[in-house]
Amino acid sequence: MHGHSYRIELALSGPVDPHTGFVVDFFDIEDAFGPLLKQLDHYCLNDVAGLENPTAENIAVWIWDRTKPRLRTLCSVRVYETPDCWAEYDGPIAD
Repeated sequence: MHGHSYRIELALSGPVDPHTGFVVDFFDIEDAFGPLLKQLDHYCLNDVAGLENPTAENIAVWIWDRTKPRLRTLCSVRVYETPDCWAEYDGPIAD
């Protein structure tokens, strides 16, 4: 087992609300992703349900599957292991 200090990037896509100037308010992003971050931050990821094999790729899919239903404008999840090494997931391939 080894560890990383991962960085997570959520990319959103959609029209900019003319009133707020946002695609999504940051508080809405925090509401959708915050509970997941609490499950991941400073924990052994191998012990997190669904992340028994916590590769960057699997972490990105795990985050997507749990965030997309609450954050419909989510278009990709990027998980950085280092500044130059990451995995990105943008949902299942359509048939």
